Amino acid sequence: MSKKIIIGNWKMNPRSLKDAEKLFSGVVKFTSHIKKTEIVICPSFIYLDKLKKLSRKISLGAQDAFSGDTGAFTGEVSTEMLYNIGVKYVILGHSERRNPPIGTGETNEIINKKIKSSLAAGLRPILCVGENTRDESHSYFNFIKTQLEECLVGISRNSIYKIIIAYEPVWALSSTANRHDATSRDSLEMVIFIRKVLSDKFGKEASQVRIVYGGSVNEKYAKDFLENGGVDGLLAGRASLDAKKFVEIINIAENLKE
Repeated sequence: MSKKIIIGNWKMNPRSLKDAEKLFSGVVKFTSHIKKTEIVICPSFIYLDKLKKLSRKISLGAQDAFSGDTGAFTGEVSTEMLYNIGVKYVILGHSERRNPPIGTGETNEIINKKIKSSLAAGLRPILCVGENTRDESHSYFNFIKTQLEECLVGISRNSIYKIIIAYEPVWALSSTANRHDATSRDSLEMVIFIRKVLSDKFGKEASQVRIVYGGSVNEKYAKDFLENGGVDGLLAGRASLDAKKFVEIINIAENLKE
């Protein structure tokens, strides 16, 4: 697991296919030298097919998927559809989908179904977990534990390595009111805890699970989190919409001492 992974979540950006191709091509242009770092970009559904043709090196991920098969599910996109156009990863359980008013109120049970569907289709889920607030009684540990246990119900030990856990404390996200920065120490504390929960549930196979940090990642703090936060990579949101900043994060990961 020495290879780091840098994931870009474009969310509902940019406005046009032309802009999406320009942004994607900008990343492709300046990452031809990258060998030790896996790069994943997760654009909107409508850009996936076009962007897939621009690079074999950069993996594509979707920002969500539906748990069901084909059928009368207006507005949904199935995991099989995504796999068939060359998508490799899928973000599931992001706080912006879990929490109103933007989100649809996704529950751990719904996310669990999506994870199972994604694995069955051949996709690798990026499961987002994260507490809304931190309290002095440390109840946020139980909150994260519940998210992990309920989202991973029925997942076999033989499949757990295919899942990436993205720790995204909601209180650190740029879209959160009165947000404040998380530190690499916050990350390390939670990564240790997440690994303990996974180890208790899946045994030694849990050591193969990659954990990334994703609370308003940027090029200024990337090195600190990668070196001191206990993570195997980063999930960038806003920073991934600037090719120069995103490539800088990738280069930081690539140049880490082994």
